[in-house]
Amino acid sequence: MSDLKTQVEEVRGSFNSAIESVPTTDALQELRVRYLGKKGVLTSLLKSLGGLPPEERPLAGETLNSLRDELEKKFESRKLALLGAENEAAEATDWVDVTLPSRGRPWGAFHPVAQTMHEIVSIMQGLGYSVVLGPEIEEDYYNFECLNMPSWHPARDMQDTFYFPDFPDADAGSGAADTAPGAPGAEKSSKRRLLRTHTSPVEIRAMRRYGAPLRIVCPGKVYRRDNDPTHSPMFNQLEGLLVDEGVSFSVLKGSLIELMNGFFGRELKSRFRASYFPFTEPSMELDIECVECGGKNPNCRICKGTGWLEVCGMGMTHPFVIRAGGIDPEKYNGFAFGMGLDRMAMLKYGINDLRYLFNGNVSYFLSGRDA
Repeated sequence: MSDLKTQVEEVRGSFNSAIESVPTTDALQELRVRYLGKKGVLTSLLKSLGGLPPEERPLAGETLNSLRDELEKKFESRKLALLGAENEAAEATDWVDVTLPSRGRPWGAFHPVAQTMHEIVSIMQGLGYSVVLGPEIEEDYYNFECLNMPSWHPARDMQDTFYFPDFPDADAGSGAADTAPGAPGAEKSSKRRLLRTHTSPVEIRAMRRYGAPLRIVCPGKVYRRDNDPTHSPMFNQLEGLLVDEGVSFSVLKGSLIELMNGFFGRELKSRFRASYFPFTEPSMELDIECVECGGKNPNCRICKGTGWLEVCGMGMTHPFVIRAGGIDPEKYNGFAFGMGLDRMAMLKYGINDLRYLFNGNVSYFLSGRDA
């Protein structure tokens, strides 16, 4: 037992001497391992208890445990002192200038469709157009009837979509303030509500509110009952409307050619094909040369070897639609056009799958290829 007491005093003395000269918290941890670790000095003494006579073991164990508690307290005390000194030293050399601007997370980028919308709107604003927005939950009256598509019209077959149940207050928020005095259809024949299938209802509301002359673009989300791999039930569209005196088709063609060249950043060949829309007469489709191959690759995945891409529908605004907007079609005429912003984004940025626009795969857009 006397040998054990001698060893305890030696351990206490060497520990006290070593701990006072420890310069850093890292060195202090090394000292702790050396004395209190699994293979430390004190641990070895505890393991030697088995060699003592049974009657001496309780007192020896109490002595060693007391020593361990003593060393632990000195270790914690020294650790706090060293941490305080190290923090003071760090503050003296590593300080923060609170007058500097934040170095936080930088702003991200626009979604490709949003970027496309901003670019097209900017070009059209340069041509004198203003931006007008409207509700996504629309009335059948504005969405179809004012656009020369009554309930029996076959053009509805492609657009009959997401309807809401009829409610007693269906006329609330119907836009009655937009209705020009004496305008046809002022007594609305249908107040059924639906998710709008195009942004054309915004044009009707704008004509009733602002009258003529008028030059607007109407971007926004639209909804149709499409569920095949190449379509989405929600997509983004931008439509344009110009109403004035003596408007000609040549103005429409020139405006759209300017828009396409400006958006794609180069002059593109274009062609106009006859088409049909109930709200324009005559109606046409705009094709541009393939932005991928320019018509030179018969195996092009975008144009399928035709060399042409359909990008926009248009036409001279039907007199019925102008009259539904509260404007005299005998004095004013105009034109309208519409395009899918998702498709325009895919063409410009080389996105080959519509689903990439919705699945949040940022790495795809950062790399510019399939991820």
